[in-house]
Parts: sequence; structure tokens; C-alpha cells
Amino acid sequence: MSSAKDFFSDDQVREISAAIGVAETKTSGEVRVHIEKKCERDALAEAEMWFGKLGMHKTQDRNGILIYLAVESRVFAVYGDRGIHEKVHQEFWNEVTHNMELKFRDGKFTDGLVEMINRTGEQLQKYFPISSNDKNELSNDISFR
Repeated sequence: MSSAKDFFSDDQVREISAAIGVAETKTSGEVRVHIEKKCERDALAEAEMWFGKLGMHKTQDRNGILIYLAVESRVFAVYGDRGIHEKVHQEFWNEVTHNMELKFRDGKFTDGLVEMINRTGEQLQKYFPISSNDKNELSNDISFR
């Protein structure tokens, strides 16, 4: 694998991006996925750094969620902005990251990401329902490095 993008087929990339789009139809929240080949430090610290680099802290309600995956290092993290972090309990994050880890162990990376996107979208909808004047503040495309 020469780059992180090579890890997923074009169809898988479209499926993940489409899941983001569907999740965001019900919420003002924003979901992004960032995938890279290797993680040289703690995955959560890396996710936090990419959260900032992708401008996710600039959403109006501070309700963005970044799902970070380093495919060769076999690590991932989920980083939520202040708005969502204040509302969602740690038990939810523990459950969904555990489920994603189980999918990843079975080699079902697309399924794991799509499930995580769907579940986080549900939480965002609960606390940040979509309004009539909502706009998509961030791209639904996967970020690759």
C-alpha cells in the first residue's frame, strides 16, 4: 500500500462519504473521517491535531466529530468538539469505539466506519437536531494523508 487512500476501494470511499451525508441530514452536527497510513504518536492526540487542521473547531455549535484511523499502525480514535463532548456520556463513546474495534479486528473497516458514523449521527441528532436554515459547514469527503 503506497498511501492510505489505497486501503479503500473507490466504492468504499463513496460508501463512507455517503454515510456522512446521510447522518448529517438529521443534525446540524458535522462528521469527518481522516485516514492516514501511520500514526507516530498517541492516536487521540493525532485526532485532536487533525481536528484543528481540518477546521472542525470552527463549526457554529462546536458539534463536530472526527473519526481518525491509521491503517498500518492499526490504531483509531474519535474526537468530539466541546459542544458534543458536553452532552454525550463516556459510556456511549466506550460502546461505539468497542464495536468499531471489533469490526476492524474482523477486517471490516468500511462497516466499522459506517456504523460509527451512523451511531454518532444519531447522537448528534438527539442533541443538535437539524434546523431549517442549516448549512453543511464541512466537507463530507474523507481526508487522507
